[in-house]
Amino acid sequence: MLKDTISKMEFIVKEANSVDDNKKKELLGLIGDLKKEIGEVSPIHQENAQSLANFAKASTHEATKINKDPELLQISLNGLSVAVKRFEASHPELVSIVNSICTSLSNSGL
Repeated sequence: MLKDTISKMEFIVKEANSVDDNKKKELLGLIGDLKKEIGEVSPIHQENAQSLANFAKASTHEATKINKDPELLQISLNGLSVAVKRFEASHPELVSIVNSICTSLSNSGL
């Protein structure tokens, strides 16, 4: 289920008409990094990892919509921020990747 969620994120970015090719390349690279890093999360943390992936997918969806709703984007990014805090001590690289995705989505003018 976790891999499916991240694959859906990739699909959303690839199909987004509101995202230029350079931004797509950047986001797809970050999503690839996320896929690798989240795969290293221990089984006891899988539930939290799934929450993180779901908020990342929601944030990606909201940021790439043609008719964006800034409030929904902010809510999804806030949820992602809360979800990633559970991994600060155990998976700092995962936190770094998620922060990069958040920054890219929120500051890209999408």
